Amino acid sequence: MFKRKAKAEAKAEERAEEKKGWFQRLKSGLSRSTNTISTGIGDIFTKRKLDATSLEELEDLLITSDLGVGTAARVLKVLSSQRFEKEVDPEEVRRALAGEIRDILAPVAKPLEISPANKPHVILMVGVNGTGKTTTIGKMARQLKDQGKSVMLAAGDTFRAAAIEQLQIWGERVGVPVVAGKVGGDASGLAWDAMDRAMGEGMDVLLIDTAGRLQNRSELMDELAKVIRVIRKKDASAPHDTILVLDATTGQNALNQTEVFGKIAEITGIIMTKLDGSARGGILVACAEKFGIPVHAVGVGEAVEDLHSFDPAAFANALVGLEDIEGAE
Repeated sequence: MFKRKAKAEAKAEERAEEKKGWFQRLKSGLSRSTNTISTGIGDIFTKRKLDATSLEELEDLLITSDLGVGTAARVLKVLSSQRFEKEVDPEEVRRALAGEIRDILAPVAKPLEISPANKPHVILMVGVNGTGKTTTIGKMARQLKDQGKSVMLAAGDTFRAAAIEQLQIWGERVGVPVVAGKVGGDASGLAWDAMDRAMGEGMDVLLIDTAGRLQNRSELMDELAKVIRVIRKKDASAPHDTILVLDATTGQNALNQTEVFGKIAEITGIIMTKLDGSARGGILVACAEKFGIPVHAVGVGEAVEDLHSFDPAAFANALVGLEDIEGAE
């Protein structure tokens, strides 16, 4: 009994340390976004009352930080109902903001679930050029394999030799098979071959890369729709997940990407990358508030461990510059 209790306590401590370690990496990655928001709040509210002028300045700050009009309205409503015409501390504003961000993000924070009923569970990765789809697939393959799942990759970005080679390198590094064809080959045919092989070999997961495509290029979006149709000829229920990879540095354009890809590909989840390279990390909040699509993970660096399951409380606290992870699950 005492041994079981000790093991449970040790595991709990290990999870707590892991959470703290991730929170520190997240804070570091979000530092550019945090500096904009936290410094702005400090400039507005240091030794100052909460009045109509300061609320207007706060609204402008939140909107220009890509948090979105809806988020700004929610924060202003909470603050004005509690502290109007009273002196307010910047820390109070940060905590109120973090609370509203948590409330917006909590419903969309959903880990990616692989169903054992699917053989394979097909995950289609989509997004515009340069979002980091191929690298994200490699990281996901590593994490899924570490969970004991058999994984296959499909190099469906047939337009770029570099993308095919990059996925093959990830396959060798992780130790998973990669289905690839010639540069300029038919992407839908490659998807068919990958489905056929993954089904024949009884794979748990098939991750299919796709060419980066601008959401305003109708012919490229039509090709993506064709890839999906071909996949469904092999398995009517597939793809079981279609994940949109968004680059945080694109800011407000991420909203347009989400809307357009959602119409063509029936997006089931989002992964946001490059939060460490942007001062526009707030766009994830705006996306969540507008679309309500599940957010599976966020990326804050190049290492495998820098792609992490999405924790809304940790994200909210890190984004506004709070020094703790109180409330983080």
